[in-house]
Order: sequence, then C-alpha cells, then structure tokens
Amino acid sequence: MAGPRRETRGIVDAPELFTHVHLRLRDPAPALRPHLEHYWLIDWDLSEPYTSHVVPHPSVHLVFQRTEPGGGAEPERSAEVYGIVQGLFSRRLEGRGRVCGVKFRPGAFRPFAPDRPVSEWTGRTVPADEVLAVPEDLPRASTAARAVLDPPDEDARVAALDAFLLPLLPPPDPQAERATELAELVRTDRSLLRVDALARAGGLSVRSLQRLFSTCVGVGPKWVILRHRIHEALQRAGTDPEPDWAALAADLGYSDQAHLARDFAATVGVPPTAFAQH
Repeated sequence: MAGPRRETRGIVDAPELFTHVHLRLRDPAPALRPHLEHYWLIDWDLSEPYTSHVVPHPSVHLVFQRTEPGGGAEPERSAEVYGIVQGLFSRRLEGRGRVCGVKFRPGAFRPFAPDRPVSEWTGRTVPADEVLAVPEDLPRASTAARAVLDPPDEDARVAALDAFLLPLLPPPDPQAERATELAELVRTDRSLLRVDALARAGGLSVRSLQRLFSTCVGVGPKWVILRHRIHEALQRAGTDPEPDWAALAADLGYSDQAHLARDFAATVGVPPTAFAQH
C-alpha cells in the first residue's frame, strides 16, 4: 500500500495549516484511480480553534468526519458529499477530530450519482446517503462511516474506503470520461486559456462543452480555466517572495496585471501583492 504524501496546491498558507493538523494523501485501489485523484486524511487535536482556508479544485468530495465532543460522549460521525465550492472554502476546526476524504476527478463523480447533473450539488453539502447510488444489499455511507473513521491505523482507514467504494464502481460512462479528459487537459495544457479553444480541442461546440461540464463536472469550463489560473498565482505568491505579477498575468492569459489582481482578490479575499507579503 503506497505511503502518504502531501499536496499544497490550493491551500492558503500551507505551512500554517501543517502546524495545526496532520494531513496526508493516499492512493486508492488501482481500479478506483480512473475516478479518484486521491484520499485525503486529516487528524487534529487543538487547544484553540483554527480556521483553514482552501481555494477549491473543480472536484466533488465524499467526506467522512468524526468529531469528539469530550466528556466521555460518543464521537459524532458523518458522511457527506461536498459539491464544488466556487469561492474560498473556510473550515473552523476545534477540539479533536478526524476526516477521511475522497477527492473525485473532475467529471468522474457523475457515474456514482447518475440521477442528477453534478451542478445540482455545486455549492452544497448533502448527506452522502441522499446522493450516492448504493444498491440495497450494500452498506450505505452512513453505515460505513464507523469502519472508515474509527481505526487508529491509517492503512486500515484507506482499506475501509476502498472496501466501501469498490462495490460501487459504475459501468463506463463515455460522457463523464470525456468531461474528465477535457478538465485534465485544462489542468495540464497552460495554452488553453479560453473556452472556445478548449471546445476546439475537444471537437465540440462551445454550447455542447458548457452542457457537458454542467452535467458532469458541476461548473462551467470558464470557471475551471479561471480556477487553475488562480491556483497557479496562489502557488507563485506562496513560494516567490517577489513575484513578477505582470509577467505572471501575461503567462496566465490575462490582458493585464489588474485583471489578475481582481480575480485573485475575489477568490482569496486579498490582492496578490498583499498575500505575498503576509
């Protein structure tokens, strides 16, 4: 079983986060990897509350969470689907708790919940039992939560996630697979900075591309392109003490630095120059 790793892309002030929580990324079973990017495991034990901030990726998440109210009370467990958050995602953590999360590849959640377009869940957090298509003879997510969350051994938690998801593997869905391919193309090909260029690359009309993304990804292609731009700017601001913002704006396809600054501030909450100096 592959060991843990970290990924900081999208995390606002990753070094600060890592002083408060223990975050690891783990690979799912091979059969699940066409659908899932990774599992993410977080544990915390805090004397004071801490609020984390993340600029979300264009992915749906299945999130199992356990919190311990203390005083000998039974831990509280939940299993929820987090649709794509279009703004800054902030989460207040306190006391002691644990999360075992499943990050789906953009477009790849659709076959696991085929009754509604993925845009139905955008900006929403919904009990997983209301969303996932689970056959009656299999345990529901709320039932699986104890097996996923309670083991102290990390490998056992990963194995429990695999055990829950492998029986849910859907049949091939060419539409969802196409959406995943195009979303990945946006992430890896930095020359694709316009929706019409992505549509041409996919052999689709702009309107068909927009419908595909709404149904399978949950947000439009323009949003996905913009989000990867902001991730790149955030990464640069967090690693380069004096980034060349004008050059970066041009590299990301902005007409000028001011447009980048507006998009960055609208997403992160502060202009890029202020963020780089914090």
